[in-house]
Amino acid sequence: MRELAEWALPDDPAADWAGSPAGLWTALAAVAAGARGRTAEELRGLLGTAGEEAGPAVAGMDALLARTGGVACGTSVRSRVPVYAAYRDALPGIGFGGLGPGTAAELDAWVAGATGGRIARLPAALDGGADLVLVGVVALAARWREAFARSATRPAPFTDGRGTVTGVPTMHRGLPADRAWRVGGGTVVELPCAGERAPLVRFVLGPEGAGPAAVVPLAWAEGGREPVRAGAVELALPRFTLRGRTDVLSLLASLGVTAPLRPGADFSGLSPEPLHVTEALQEAVLEVAEEGVEAAAVTQVVMTRSAARPAPVERIAFDRPFGVVVLDAEGRLPLFTGWRAG
Repeated sequence: MRELAEWALPDDPAADWAGSPAGLWTALAAVAAGARGRTAEELRGLLGTAGEEAGPAVAGMDALLARTGGVACGTSVRSRVPVYAAYRDALPGIGFGGLGPGTAAELDAWVAGATGGRIARLPAALDGGADLVLVGVVALAARWREAFARSATRPAPFTDGRGTVTGVPTMHRGLPADRAWRVGGGTVVELPCAGERAPLVRFVLGPEGAGPAAVVPLAWAEGGREPVRAGAVELALPRFTLRGRTDVLSLLASLGVTAPLRPGADFSGLSPEPLHVTEALQEAVLEVAEEGVEAAAVTQVVMTRSAARPAPVERIAFDRPFGVVVLDAEGRLPLFTGWRAG
């Protein structure tokens, strides 16, 4: 999942962005559970699982997310084509239903409710051409173990990715020195959330001018950490809200995962109908404030039936002298013969 997170990160240091590697992995792995053949091989190379072993992997990930304090998740599959019972049984945590005229409104309402209104609707409208839609939601609402004092929030200068300096609301608090470390030329600060099995939130300040693809992975880098050489840390952190949208279809294609995206994809473990992925998007929001952190992500995968492959066509042109024969009804007796010479 860390590798998938790195692949999904944008390079532009001047644009805000947010995403959910966990939400992306879970949605794609649920689709991969129905993949076979080359389609499964490509998805396995990306996700670490596909085919029959993907169902238990998705179930394990759902259980891990459910055990993490403040995290809620869910997946819904809506289909107008038959779905194998074995595929449903392999994904017991997923809700299955039909796909019809009212499905878009139902899914929009489910997304809004599951994300606490942070994301109001599906990332992409359903245009009626979809044969199967998988929607996954991951949401987080957690409080800091020690909140920032609102009275300490005040404007402070912030230099954005384009070099422009503005004043932004900035929170302040002290931390023990062991909550910060240096690694890979960057600085990581960790803030724990309150509660049992609560998430940890790490903020990463990279070398000046570096983009997210180079900086964000430092949050989980385990080798080469160096402690901050101080007795304590004084943290100044902007209060912020980030939104991001990931074109997952383009991401898959850029990583060489193309078999699932073409007619002829092998999802024979999912449905007797020939399906392939025609649209995949993720929308995410991440909010950090004095009391805690809230986030939500919706990942949408749309599959449609592959058109039957056209039979091969051989062009035969009677463009030189040729013969003609008229036969009886049984095709045995030549009634007339001829030759077209010119």
